[in-house]
Amino acid sequence: MDEKELNLKISASPHVRSEATTADIMSDVMIALVPATAFGVYLFGLHAALLVLACVVSAVLAEFIYEKMFKLPVTIGDFSAVVTGLLLAMNLPPELPIWMGVLGSVFAIIVVKQLFGGLGKNFMNPALAARCFLLLSFGASMTRFVYDGVTTATPLALLKNGSEVNLKDMFLGFTGGTIGETSALALLIGAAYLLIKRVISPKIPLVYIGTFAIAIAIYAVVKDKDVVNYVLCEICGGGLMLGAWFMATDYVTSPITPVGKIIYGIILGLLTFVLRIFGNGAEGVSYAIIMSNLLVPLIEMATKPKAFGEGAELSEEDKKKKKDDRKKDKKDEKKEEDAKSDKAEAKREKIEEKSVKAETETAKTEANKDASEGKDIKGIFKAICAIMLITVIMGAILGTVYSITKEPIEKAEEKAKQEAYKEVFPEADDIVTIEEENLDYKQVNDIIQSFGFTHDTIDEISYAVDADKNLIGFIVVVTNDNGYGGDIQMVVGMRTDTTITGLAFLVLDESPGLGMEADKDKFKSQFIGKHETRYEYSKTGAVVENQIDAISGATITTSAVTDGINAAVALITILGGE
Repeated sequence: MDEKELNLKISASPHVRSEATTADIMSDVMIALVPATAFGVYLFGLHAALLVLACVVSAVLAEFIYEKMFKLPVTIGDFSAVVTGLLLAMNLPPELPIWMGVLGSVFAIIVVKQLFGGLGKNFMNPALAARCFLLLSFGASMTRFVYDGVTTATPLALLKNGSEVNLKDMFLGFTGGTIGETSALALLIGAAYLLIKRVISPKIPLVYIGTFAIAIAIYAVVKDKDVVNYVLCEICGGGLMLGAWFMATDYVTSPITPVGKIIYGIILGLLTFVLRIFGNGAEGVSYAIIMSNLLVPLIEMATKPKAFGEGAELSEEDKKKKKDDRKKDKKDEKKEEDAKSDKAEAKREKIEEKSVKAETETAKTEANKDASEGKDIKGIFKAICAIMLITVIMGAILGTVYSITKEPIEKAEEKAKQEAYKEVFPEADDIVTIEEENLDYKQVNDIIQSFGFTHDTIDEISYAVDADKNLIGFIVVVTNDNGYGGDIQMVVGMRTDTTITGLAFLVLDESPGLGMEADKDKFKSQFIGKHETRYEYSKTGAVVENQIDAISGATITTSAVTDGINAAVALITILGGE
């Protein structure tokens, strides 16, 4: 072929490039989130709109200020910070204080994204990492959900407590929850847009939801539930749709290999199932995704396809054997073809020279491969050191903050305790706490345990006295470890004849709209003024004097509180009111 007919272009890989930019992709994600965002604002009102705006603006400003401070290229034009702030807002309760949302956005951008090198280098989804950070820091505010002006439980919390939920309301979104998770329909509309625009692949979301659905269906069969309704409620409830379509598919923190995507989806589904069913909370999507993000490097390492020709290299032994065989063949050929000309011999030597050269090139390739593996190990070591350094720095910062705030927190806790004492025994002129040197609390708890109160611990006993220092009653601080959300620490006031004068809580982390109703006067007033040796709760209404009405949908909390009060009454009865 004539050289003039050749029209070859040489370029570095990849040779097939997409015309879509990061800004284009992020714009599509923002458009896809519009239905869920708009519905959330419509459902929850002005405060939800302000929270969304604050999260987005603070995320963009945090990225801009950080990059300016460290003289890095300003990347706010790629809209990735906007998407991070928007996704974080979608995962927040509608009544969350705005400053908490701003703090979460700054954490997502600075700590999770920028400190690890910016877009494309973060090791987990920044928005979900920030949500988990806020959950750990401000648990009460992050689990308080308001719908139609009333604090209420989410559908998943109701399901976990055995209550009925309305599947239609869950699908449409007329329920309590975070700003962007309530309407499965709005999220599916956004997901359809991303699929049509080919921004995401359906593989991860479908495998994720499918795996979770299979696991939850098996659980429903074992627990003798309405399988179809229960599975659909679990799929439509909580952040599963939001997480599966908008965050599990994040380009940076999800696998790129075909098999890896399937494995990743299966892990997500199983983790979400385990966290929802066997964890303390009713959700699980956020933690499932960030834990799976950490496994992505291992998943890709295990599912990485072999490069073309990899594994075809010859070992040194094979090379030697091949060379010996070739020499033997040459000797045999020489015996059989003694009559061949010098020209043929020269040709054979030339062939041998080329063969040796090829073997040399193969050896060089293997050496380069070993060097590359060594470089990878070195890179991994550097990454580990960087993470350890960041961990030490963050630990030092947290330690400093703890040392500064320790005393004010202790004072606030003591003040809260004294206020609770006054609440449960208002007619007491003075309260005198029995210190540990005057009472063996371990022995007291051993006695309580022997009476069958295995979930209760007596933390403190105080005397309630009048102006003349006469004993008029007791105040007992007791902790029950069998609450729905963990420990419940309560303060019980009693006269010397064990008539209950009041009930207050120092620790109560139960479900909003359900277990948290224990702190309402409607529930606490049922005990006040009663003089019983043991209290019981009834789900169908109290009919005898020692019964109280259980909190609807929160029998675990009711049982824990009742058990703690019974332990306190038993203690004072044992002490004989002296």
